[in-house]
Amino acid sequence: MPEIAETPYAYRLSAPNSPKSPRVCRDAIAALLQANDLHDLADTAKLLVSEAVTNVNRHTNTQLIHIDTLVRDRIATIAVRDGSPDRHPYPRAARPDEEGGRGLFLMQELAYAWGVTWEYGLRPTGKHIWFELRDPLPE
Repeated sequence: MPEIAETPYAYRLSAPNSPKSPRVCRDAIAALLQANDLHDLADTAKLLVSEAVTNVNRHTNTQLIHIDTLVRDRIATIAVRDGSPDRHPYPRAARPDEEGGRGLFLMQELAYAWGVTWEYGLRPTGKHIWFELRDPLPE
């Protein structure tokens, strides 16, 4: 008998663009995943959400950060949106003595998939840094 797919659940968190937001956002997303029985994804999600929100705080002047999370079939897709389409984020090789600069590299290494999506086509009004995490199948 084929397995029936779970109903997808969509959540949105909005936070001000402030130095306190990475902690608030990562804790909220971890709680959301745990409430959806995706405990094994919570720690990785905390790290990647924290990195993405920190990037928004450091590199944009947007007022609000939105985090959209879609949970379905043991998969979480998390998108951190900012209102700044100007900067193209990319992973880079940080020097060993640098304190930052590893966020997107970590996303590339730890997420099942990740990317950048611009909102509203030719004249974008913002971008999403998104990543997908997959819970391993139970043995």
